[in-house]
Amino acid sequence: MIDKRLTYDGTFDGFLSVIFYAFECKLNVVSIQSEHASQNALFTETEQVITEQSKANRVWKGLKKILSKTGSHQLYYAFLSEKEGVENVLYDYIKYAFSQKTQVDKDYAHPSVLKIAQIAKMVGREKHRMEAFVRFRLTKDEIYFASIEPDFNVLPIISKHFERRYADQKWLIYDVKRHYGLFYDLNSVEFVAMQLPQNFDATKTNQDFFNDQEFEFQKLWQGYFKSTNIESRKNMALHIRHVPKRYWKYLSEKQPD
Repeated sequence: MIDKRLTYDGTFDGFLSVIFYAFECKLNVVSIQSEHASQNALFTETEQVITEQSKANRVWKGLKKILSKTGSHQLYYAFLSEKEGVENVLYDYIKYAFSQKTQVDKDYAHPSVLKIAQIAKMVGREKHRMEAFVRFRLTKDEIYFASIEPDFNVLPIISKHFERRYADQKWLIYDVKRHYGLFYDLNSVEFVAMQLPQNFDATKTNQDFFNDQEFEFQKLWQGYFKSTNIESRKNMALHIRHVPKRYWKYLSEKQPD
């Protein structure tokens, strides 16, 4: 077997294409890395694998046959974590899954299965937080805009929630860290790549970009939270556990008057 270090375009289909290539060519894969994060390695041959949708689909279809629904979700969630080296853990997990005759996603005695389950749980927690903490603001273009900065790349797994919940209005959820967003045009949701204007502060409701009525709504929203806050029962430690401070800059109710 040939020792190889494989790189891909950073997409899930790209990763699955790598898996197909590794199995097809019977490679001894030393590591798998996104081309955006890859580093040169001494004494190891590096090859870039081109994404091929048909091959990615074959791998994903095969995995869904041998994993439970929960197992396939965990695998995808773990990939979205973007954690350093997660591709190598996933590859080990996948090799183990294909080598067994029974489903392996609850075989926590295997280190890669346990690790993927732990990472997927973290991503799932972040998904639910984003679904709870997104705050939309009405722009001058009559689009409801929200900024987020999640620890993990959760936009692909929160789209259905917002499409169901806000089906009657145009909206855009923008990931400040990854420079892309989800746009709903009243018919469907699409991923959009964009750069915000240089003078745009995602944490502020700027009059240059947002509808005038948005400022009145912000005041009402802040007033509501103040009126429901019982000072004598305040437990800041508990509050921070449920609403970590890293989210505060994008929450309307946390902005100064």
